[in-house]
Amino acid sequence: MELKKAPSVFAALAEVIVYQQLSNKAAATIFGRLCAHFPRGNRGLTPERLAALSDAKIRACGISRPKLKGLRDLARRTARGEVPTLARTRKMTDSEVADALVAIHGIGRWSAEMFLMFRLGRPDVLPVDDYSLRKAHAKAFGKRKLPTSEALAKTGEKWRPYRTVASWYLWQTLNAPS
Repeated sequence: MELKKAPSVFAALAEVIVYQQLSNKAAATIFGRLCAHFPRGNRGLTPERLAALSDAKIRACGISRPKLKGLRDLARRTARGEVPTLARTRKMTDSEVADALVAIHGIGRWSAEMFLMFRLGRPDVLPVDDYSLRKAHAKAFGKRKLPTSEALAKTGEKWRPYRTVASWYLWQTLNAPS
């Protein structure tokens, strides 16, 4: 499992917002268009630079109004110091990080969990509401029905303190031949 690198928590979360509910290819194109407005691409994506960019220019990248609202809220909250820095996240529990992130418009629990797993490398995250994970669990354990979030959480207790690793391996079963 490889961590996805980003120049800042802000840039990583902006990417999360843009990528939601899109194919990776479409999202990469849109995020690339947005980052093209900044020096050094996504390394130049800062709250101040995003705030200075007009709504029209952001929307012209292919970003919907709800995502624009999320990006604006992220920039505002980051500038006010409400979004934890990478250094601060190291001192925070998973729950504290997730709570700080879900306060941002456009960032839900699932997005916060993916951030914890794939950006921060937290070892004990179990995204029980992730459809693909529930599907993978059913496949791996020969179940006809998908487990409920509650059932997956109960099973996941056995995998503590490495539920992220268990999740990653379960997801890999979806790529294996049936």
